[in-house]
Amino acid sequence: MLLIAQSDRELSAALECKAKSRYLEVVLLVNPAKESTIPVGEIYAVLPENISPVYLAKTLDNAYAHLHLLEERDRTQEDLARLANELRDLNLIGIRLSGEQNTEVLLELILSKAREITQSDAGTLYLVEEGEDGSRMLRFALAQNDSFDIPFRQFTLPISDESLAGYVALTGEIENIVDAYALPPTSPFQINQAFDRQGGYRSKSMLAVPMKTPQNEIIGVFQLINCKLDPKQRFITASEIEEKVISYSTRHQDLAASLASQAAVALQNRRLYESIEALFEGFVKASVTAIESRDPTTAGHSFRVADLTVGLAEAANRAESRPYCDIHFSRQEIKEIRYASILHHFDKVGVREQVLVKAKKLYPGHIELIRQRAELIKQGIELKYSQRKTEYLLERGRERFEEHLAREEAEVAALLCEIDEYVRTILAANEPTVMPEDTSSVLHRIAFRTFEDHRGNRRTVITPEEAAYLSIPMGSLTTEERTHFESHVIHTYNFLSQIPWTKDLKRIPEIAWSHHERLNGRGYPRKLSAAQIPIQTELIMISDIFDALTATDRPYKKAVPLERALNILQDEKRAGALNPALVDLFIDEKVYQRVMAP
Repeated sequence: MLLIAQSDRELSAALECKAKSRYLEVVLLVNPAKESTIPVGEIYAVLPENISPVYLAKTLDNAYAHLHLLEERDRTQEDLARLANELRDLNLIGIRLSGEQNTEVLLELILSKAREITQSDAGTLYLVEEGEDGSRMLRFALAQNDSFDIPFRQFTLPISDESLAGYVALTGEIENIVDAYALPPTSPFQINQAFDRQGGYRSKSMLAVPMKTPQNEIIGVFQLINCKLDPKQRFITASEIEEKVISYSTRHQDLAASLASQAAVALQNRRLYESIEALFEGFVKASVTAIESRDPTTAGHSFRVADLTVGLAEAANRAESRPYCDIHFSRQEIKEIRYASILHHFDKVGVREQVLVKAKKLYPGHIELIRQRAELIKQGIELKYSQRKTEYLLERGRERFEEHLAREEAEVAALLCEIDEYVRTILAANEPTVMPEDTSSVLHRIAFRTFEDHRGNRRTVITPEEAAYLSIPMGSLTTEERTHFESHVIHTYNFLSQIPWTKDLKRIPEIAWSHHERLNGRGYPRKLSAAQIPIQTELIMISDIFDALTATDRPYKKAVPLERALNILQDEKRAGALNPALVDLFIDEKVYQRVMAP
């Protein structure tokens, strides 16, 4: 705007207007003979009243040109400031997208931010998925709407030119639609108005953008609906949408395309991470299953311990009172705990199979060998006495033979009964239970008790080595075998340490191989103190003991009843072996129910 002033009153009015508008210039015409105070800094030009029209016109042209330059400069600065803000917003959005680890939250974030930067009232998001037969399709994954509550249900549609989303996924091109209800006659696709009819909505302007990876793979499409001048606008009626919704500009299109590229990378990375996690999860499960197949009697133990341990960690997270409120595990720590629990018996791969599956004191087949040996001894005794009876008849005839026969048969019966009793004692001693104190001396006598056969050979039912095995006071392993077996936790650490764990899982080897330690220092293999044992391991200790007590799949022992198992945990707590707070939490929260049969 340009104002020309001649009098003081006009000048005052002009300067007042200029104070209110940046784009206004004042030209003052004065009488050279008249003295006056002129605010030169606020006036574009001061000219004499009798200036020639040509010069005046040139001055006014210059004033208009100055105003135009000022407007252009300000507009450029506004554009630069807006561009800087948009770039900043896109960068911030990119940071949030790349940092989000939850896929569902990531999808919500992609669509909400796309709507935000394009001032869209609503939006939908479709993901490209591959079927079992290799065919590709779009899954309707998400819908958002500021103004109306639109019914949402997931469904799939083909990647074809039948729908807007399918067409964009097929071509990889952005589609900017002025009016969804008035498509150009050449449009290959149609807009599904069923959602509008269900919710009383009106989709007008639409912007469909493909999410394309750097490898030019389209992994999704988001549709933005109804661009509005005021981002805070909430529409009440469909007619209001008709009146106030505007078309998407080129700037909106560019912003949406930029965000779509970032979203595609973030989603692709998230899917890649999830596929790697699934691959690793499958590898871990397959490895543990294969390792546990070496010892079928404990199959399923590792997975049950993991279920119990995770349940106990989650119970600690839920607790609000002391001392539980001081214990908290993050989502990543829960994952670390779960893997450490599953892999806590990974060491079985390094234990000799005969020790690993040894259910009783003697190795499988050994008892049958002793049975056969006892039968051979019995047959030898019977043959020996038969031979003696024959010799008696040949030497003395039938004189007093019946008396001799009765005496001989009584001796044979006593010997056979003695051997049968020995076998029963041996069978009882072979069980991995707590052995009575006098059993060891009985077995020692059996090992040195000899029986002579018909050839004069003297044999024993068991050897001293077998007696030593049968004299194991508790369990099924000798001291040497138990030392070998207990060394398995060292194998766990050695094996797991070879895996290049990520930063958030790097403590798995340490957590897993300490599960046989005890807080009172009486565990193995390192006899750690309480301060040296990770709290994650303390969780596994409780779960491992409980499952070992209550497992119903052990042929060499009966499952301990639930109440007795919980009492044993309490005993261990009182002995200082287990964390008291965690034992109480395990029992109070009934964590054990996660693996108990209904």
